[in-house]
Amino acid sequence: MVFAKSLAKKMVLLSDGTVVGTLYNITVDLKTGSILELIIKPAQNPVPELEKHNNLYIVPFESVKSISDYIVLDKRKILRKS
Repeated sequence: MVFAKSLAKKMVLLSDGTVVGTLYNITVDLKTGSILELIIKPAQNPVPELEKHNNLYIVPFESVKSISDYIVLDKRKILRKS
């Protein structure tokens, strides 16, 4: 189980170590409580694999590979979405 509060302002990385940015917010399915997307405030260097929406990255939660000190996104899953 992951609590939304524990995700606040975590650093987000791609599985190859590229810094994506900092978690800004999440979207949730209100019926199930499942996290749908991560909304990420970009780091200084843009990540070409990710498209910006209103200066934020919106990434499907299914692309999350692991959550610990950092949120790691599976780069292969993101590339398939693009």
